[in-house]
Amino acid sequence: MNEVIEFLTDCGVFFLATVEGDQPKVRPYGFVMDYDGKLCLCTNNKKPSYAQMKANPAVEISASKEGKWIRLKGNAVFCTTPESQAKALEAMPGLAGMYAVGDGLFEIFAIENGVADFCSMAGENHQVIL
Repeated sequence: MNEVIEFLTDCGVFFLATVEGDQPKVRPYGFVMDYDGKLCLCTNNKKPSYAQMKANPAVEISASKEGKWIRLKGNAVFCTTPESQAKALEAMPGLAGMYAVGDGLFEIFAIENGVADFCSMAGENHQVIL
């Protein structure tokens, strides 16, 4: 899992796809952390992506840098607690401009049953199971 988090962090921006009905919906993300041994991200429970993940937890993340890319698929499972929110604010203090522990908006979710495929233009490929 550390390899996945490091790659996504190094990219700065990565893209999360959710499903709405029968259509994929993709948006940029920039926050990822290890919380209790799980790869976690955050969102706002007023955003369409939150409703989409609640209705259908299947998600996929994609990112690339320097001729390499990752495709991570799994299920979004919400694990919002005051502790997970505090850990996120500690990991990325800039989130405090949007969220606070217990604010009623700030949601933390983990990627469960995740499979990350690392690929490169040079044909170097490997898989990491989360």
